[in-house]
Amino acid sequence: MSHDLPDVQATEPDVTVGLERVGVTGVEKLVEINRGSGRPLVLMAEFEVYVDLPRKRKGLDMSRNLEVIDETLEDAVSEPVYQVEEMCGEVAERLLQKHEYTTKAMVQMEAEYMIRDETPASGRTTQSRVDFIASATASEDSETREEIGARVDGMTVCPCSQGMIEERAREELEDLGVGEEEVTEFLSRVPQAGHSQRGHATLTVESPGKPDVDFRDLVEIARDAMSARIYNMAKRPDEDHMTYAAHANARFVEDCVRSMAEQVVEECDEIDDEAVITMKQENEESIHQHNAHAERIATMDELRAEVTGE
Repeated sequence: MSHDLPDVQATEPDVTVGLERVGVTGVEKLVEINRGSGRPLVLMAEFEVYVDLPRKRKGLDMSRNLEVIDETLEDAVSEPVYQVEEMCGEVAERLLQKHEYTTKAMVQMEAEYMIRDETPASGRTTQSRVDFIASATASEDSETREEIGARVDGMTVCPCSQGMIEERAREELEDLGVGEEEVTEFLSRVPQAGHSQRGHATLTVESPGKPDVDFRDLVEIARDAMSARIYNMAKRPDEDHMTYAAHANARFVEDCVRSMAEQVVEECDEIDDEAVITMKQENEESIHQHNAHAERIATMDELRAEVTGE
């Protein structure tokens, strides 16, 4: 004799508080990006998938929901996709339709992406890793919002510590009898030491529908926002080039975010005014046990007004 198991998740909870995000994380799928000609690019992607939960429902029915999520993701990635953010939007919209008690569904995806690179001095061919970021939010009462972006690594040098070393160098040179004019000229030609750190820049664009921007452009902007680019492989001339370039372009963590803002405004005219731009910089300090962080989230229209001063 069989008995139907009770649907505990559908009952009312003891504490009737709604939840904004309930779902699963760490779901791994292969995603193929169609590049038109040639073989598709294959990414090992990790997904986070959430829906909101009303205050009168105890749970999501996780096992059944995971099956729905897995089937939906599998359908979405079964063929090569042209735009990963659009694929995330499609998954979010399907999940919203399949959950009658939800009003919002969110899909987030991250994957390691390898780009072909060339070392700055020796001209050697190499590859660099960046993080590919895509997400989408589908809502009952608004158009699906899609996001695309990148997280990249680079090098920064602290202008404050560099300024202190420069002042010490000036004093030492003057004590050795070097004239003030020559000291100034020397310091302008040879940037002085400063403590350096590995930086992580994140830049994303979110808008209703597909963001009108190329992922590769966001990668370039984020890499150029720091004191210097870094490379997976480097010969001694490359190391010299990177070290010199970074110290000649010392930047605070705040400077990196502002550089991203300036570049986005100058180079991405096609981005819609209402698109939301997220810019983050995290620096792993070399002489401290803490990290430095700065970020800005603003609409493209707001950034244009601030950067241009209008």
